[in-house]
Amino acid sequence: MPAGNFKTIVRGCYDIQQLRIQTGNRIVGNFKAKLGQAPGQSEDTLDDESKAMLDQIRVNNKRVATGAVDELEQEDKKAKKVAGFVTKLLEKHYAMLAPDGLPQKKKFAGDAVISDYTEIALISQYKELESQEAKHFRNLGKILEDYPIYTEFMEKVKGIGPAMAGVIISEIDITKARHPSSLWKYAGLDVADDGRGRSRRKEHLQTVAYIDRDGHDATRNGITFNPFLKTKLTGVLASSFLRAGDNKYRQIYDDYKHRLESHENWQDKKVPNEKTGKDKIASEKAHRHNAAMRYMVKIFLIDLYTAWRALEGLPVSAPYQDAKLGYVHGGEKQAA
Repeated sequence: MPAGNFKTIVRGCYDIQQLRIQTGNRIVGNFKAKLGQAPGQSEDTLDDESKAMLDQIRVNNKRVATGAVDELEQEDKKAKKVAGFVTKLLEKHYAMLAPDGLPQKKKFAGDAVISDYTEIALISQYKELESQEAKHFRNLGKILEDYPIYTEFMEKVKGIGPAMAGVIISEIDITKARHPSSLWKYAGLDVADDGRGRSRRKEHLQTVAYIDRDGHDATRNGITFNPFLKTKLTGVLASSFLRAGDNKYRQIYDDYKHRLESHENWQDKKVPNEKTGKDKIASEKAHRHNAAMRYMVKIFLIDLYTAWRALEGLPVSAPYQDAKLGYVHGGEKQAA
């Protein structure tokens, strides 16, 4: 399959997923509005009865549904859990009110949770999108069987599913990656000239030449990496490796984080509190976690590079730390 076609299929899967998420967001928002919580307001603004209902939802639904909230960037963990519980509740009531699918309007009789036809139609739309999304990702899994890097490598890596494999294969042209560091740079995981991790900071932008709408040569400041790929690798794949439990990359994460916890430069620090005039502790816990996640993904990209280039019959170069600094793969220095 041509690379462009495969990328279109993968991006199409995620477009449907995003639409499903947005629809789920609206469903949850509408439900909270019924309880009296205006958009952007805290749950604390609800009356006691509405708060009690949400509390009961939490008690009755201990597992978050795989609906609108798994990928959402909520205000905080509490909000994310509430959204999941609400989704689960609405899906239960939809199943009771519409066991055979969306009923005719004249035959619809709502309840305390789904009270009007517009609400049940919106939930029906969500269910259809959910079904389409699952179908598209199933088809993606079948297509991946034609790619040796999936069948010979990625399918065997605990924590990588067809969706993530599709992203990696469609977004990376392995023939252009002469070195493992080429993948790091393309994924935005390299270190910029200022010694900081690559980002969208102004100082990390580079001048890019392009043709404007009038056909003239022009330049602009642009990022130097693939933001979609970076988001999926650091925001999805890294977490998937951790959830997968006993696997090579989880061990790499644990070992690296332990090294940072033992390093003086990564310890919690005392900093002055401007309000109280006293010192406070600035925790480095999140910083250490993010650094370990980043390192874990970079090691995975080395393995991916090595396997993929070999399968394609392309030259395979050693990682920089191996070839130039005398380290073997995994971080231990070679004996003299």
